[in-house]
Amino acid sequence: MSGTYETKHAETGSAPTPLIEVTGLHKQFASGGRFRRSRRSVHAVDDLAIRIHAGETFALVGESGCGKSTTARLMLSLQQPTSGDIRYKGTPLSMMSEAERRDYRRRVQVVFQDSNSSLNPRKRLGTILTTALTVSGAVADARRAVARAHELMEDVGLSPSASFFDRYPHELSGGQRQRVGIARALAPEPELIIADEPVSALDISVRAQILQLLQRIQRERSVAYLFISHDLSVVRWVAHRVGVMYLGRLVETGPVESVFTRPVHPYTEVLINATPVADPERAQLRHVHVVSGDVPSTTERPSGCPFHPRCPLAVETCRSEVPELLPVGEAHAAACLRATERVEGLRLP
Repeated sequence: MSGTYETKHAETGSAPTPLIEVTGLHKQFASGGRFRRSRRSVHAVDDLAIRIHAGETFALVGESGCGKSTTARLMLSLQQPTSGDIRYKGTPLSMMSEAERRDYRRRVQVVFQDSNSSLNPRKRLGTILTTALTVSGAVADARRAVARAHELMEDVGLSPSASFFDRYPHELSGGQRQRVGIARALAPEPELIIADEPVSALDISVRAQILQLLQRIQRERSVAYLFISHDLSVVRWVAHRVGVMYLGRLVETGPVESVFTRPVHPYTEVLINATPVADPERAQLRHVHVVSGDVPSTTERPSGCPFHPRCPLAVETCRSEVPELLPVGEAHAAACLRATERVEGLRLP
């Protein structure tokens, strides 16, 4: 999958206009006691900048609490950013009319991690899908909504649809419920689907089936994905580009093969080397850095590079200077003060 997007746009000779562009995005939450003196700010997202083009998959990876899901909620317009812009086809969300916001909410949908809690247990599957179709305005006629719901079920592999239409969510397996979630996300004919850990709760064999379904949908509909995951093996399979987050900041981003085979930021390398490898000989060839300590609190962020308290390569300047996200290769950038020497000294596979 990772070559499809690049090949398609290489033929045009020019970079496409981003479907979604995020620039300078910040999100802070108040934390602490009821009194002003005891309150602290939680920096959930800090100066985030990403672009997602039509028909591509951009993955966000990182440890729990790094800001991935907050980013998703901001892009879904479920929360408002503290500062920064989210642009849809060049128009900032903050400058959209109410009609434009409604269209944006229709064009950007979500598939949740927990397929069980994301579906109303009191509603039959047919009702869930026909409601999604009519409420979004994708279908106005009730009879057409029923027919379209059957089409969506067939499209996501719930076949024959007649045997699923009147079932309740608890009567399905986890993989089948996730297929319903995908069908519901497809109902308004979105341009971007935010997939928040969509396969992490599924068995290995079912994961592959759901990922293949998402890939087929992308090929047929040119839908874009923001794919949020902590599983780097999944990300390497499904994504075109990847962004690595740490304490709310993007520390490395680029084409998935470039980042996975030539990681520049030490945190990226740590994440990749923590991914299990089936081949013992290949695992022994890894150059593993040991990371000590826990992830710092988001209310007491370290000065300088946020990763320096745990970084095995940190030097004195890392304690005081905040690294910028700078180019380290073609469409590849990293926020590391030692990026230049890292690139020059990389051991390529």
